[in-house]
Amino acid sequence: MAKYLISYDLDKPGQDYPRLIKELERLGATRILYSEWVFRSTSSASQICDWLKSFIDGNDMLLVVALTGEAAWTGLMVSTDTFKQSLAA
Repeated sequence: MAKYLISYDLDKPGQDYPRLIKELERLGATRILYSEWVFRSTSSASQICDWLKSFIDGNDMLLVVALTGEAAWTGLMVSTDTFKQSLAA
């Protein structure tokens, strides 16, 4: 399974997308920052992006990036252990 970072910017102040968040949770993604999630999947980044586009507005921004190398972080919304577990193979 590949590991992905999913990031989005909702292009209107105060916008919140409960449908997007519920879908990310349903897929087993872990929220690590307000608009960043980590996720493991057998799908490609393009397939994930195409699927998630249906949960946002046309003027919003969405990024799906395969995680294939080194990482560093500080101050995530989850513990370091939770973050590492969400990336475990």
